Formats: sequence, structure tokens, C-alpha cells
Amino acid sequence: MLDIIHSPPEGSEELVTMILQTLTEESNPSANLVVAVKHLYETKLKDASILIPLLSSFPKEEVLPIFPRLVDLSPDRFQDALARILQGSAHTGPALTPAEVLIAIHDINPEKDKVPLKKVIDACTACFEQRTVFTQQVLEKALNKLVDNVPIPLLFMRTVIQALDAFPALVDFVMGILSRLVNKQIWKMPKLWVGFLKLAYQTQPRSFDVLLQLPPPQLEVALNKYPNLRSHLSSFVNRQNLHNKLPRHTLNILGFLNEPQQAPMPFAPAALQTADTTSSLPGANIM
Repeated sequence: MLDIIHSPPEGSEELVTMILQTLTEESNPSANLVVAVKHLYETKLKDASILIPLLSSFPKEEVLPIFPRLVDLSPDRFQDALARILQGSAHTGPALTPAEVLIAIHDINPEKDKVPLKKVIDACTACFEQRTVFTQQVLEKALNKLVDNVPIPLLFMRTVIQALDAFPALVDFVMGILSRLVNKQIWKMPKLWVGFLKLAYQTQPRSFDVLLQLPPPQLEVALNKYPNLRSHLSSFVNRQNLHNKLPRHTLNILGFLNEPQQAPMPFAPAALQTADTTSSLPGANIM
């Protein structure tokens, strides 16, 4: 059997995969079997699905390098791989925790790792479908780590929106994330800035404190993108009596001063030309 797996006849890949599934259903694979399958994958069969039956015995250090190849599989195969990774072995536990799975998905660079962006999005969606595994606490842990990545992952804002959609109780946590993004000058990251503004608009009035942290030019961009925010934000400033705490330019933008304003700053065209990974996809709407 090991000889066949080590060098299978042409066209027998599906049969080999079925054999491996049978051999690993109720017991851990032997060291010799793992060596044979790894050799097959590395030399002849560049299909990561051949590794799925063995994933529960792989340590984290071996799963992470092949993770982009697993995400690139069909949705059903990725679900199988995910189940094996989270199952782990009786001796070592899961290869990756649920939070580490989410982080690994976001660490994929579609261009560099040659994984279509849609496959990465589908992998995120597969995680959100398992709410008993990918819980509110798991999402908090993953997002806390991802927000400090350099650069911040492309799909980060989409995942924040999905997380709040799945767990509305995360709203205070998410406001903290938005505040940290202001400190990181999120407006210099056009694709993420689109998602930031979308989320700030959808979570008003909870997001008003965050919006008032924006520098005046960026606040004006936000109010030009979502014009009806201006009156609501002005009313909030009145209710909270914040006039003495805000920059003069901010008060002018909100209409509290009669100073002449410069021509309105349009919403950045470059951001509009990029693919908006926060909108036309499942799970993107909070309300």
C-alpha cells in the first residue's frame, strides 16, 4: 500500500485519496504513511486535497505553509480540510485554533499566493457559518491581532462588518477597532477606507465619537460621501455640548461657524475605482 501511495499509477489519485480517508478514519496515520503522502504531494501530485486525510496529525508549523493551497480547493474540500485542522489529534490537539484559522485566511495574499480573492472570501464565509466554533470571543481575538498587522489585510473591514452582522453585541468592541484605525490613518489605505466609512455610517449614532476623531479634511470626505450624516453629527455635538472640545475647522465643517469654507473635498475617486470588498458580498450589511 505504501509503495502504491508513494508512486501511484496515473489516474489513480481519487482512489488513493479514498484509501487515505479509510486508513485515517479511526486511527492516526503511521509515520511511514505521512512520509509517503508528503513525498507524493511534493513530487508528483500538486493537489493539496491528497493531504486532507492527514491534516489532523499535522502540527501548526506544517499546516501554515500549505494553508493557501487548502483555501484554493473547492468549498467542500476546504470544509473537509478545516474540520481536520480544527479536530487535530488526541495527543497534540488542533493544529490551529479557530482564531488562528481566521488569521491565516487573512494572511493570504491573493496575488503572491496565487489564490483567487473569491476563494479567500469563501473561506471566511465558511468560518462564519460555524458560529458555535467561530464564536464572538474567537472573532474578538482574531480581529485584535489582525488590526495590528502591517499591512492591515485587504479583507479586514469586510470581516469586521460580517462579525458585527453575526454578533451585534460586538458593537462596542468594533468602535474600539475603528478608533484604532483612525490612529493608524486608515484614510491612507483606500480600499480599507471605503469599508471604514461604510461601517461608520451603518453604526451611527454609536460611531459619532469615532467620526469626530477624524482630522477635519477626512471628516469632510466622510460627510460628502454620506451627506445626511452632517445634520445628525451636528445634533450629537449639540446634545453632548462638545463645542469647546473640537477643532475650529471641525466646527466649521459641521456648520457651527460662519467662516467661508474651501470647496468641498470629493470622496476619493481612487477608492471608488477599486473593488469594494465590503459591499456586494454576503454578510456585508449590518442593518
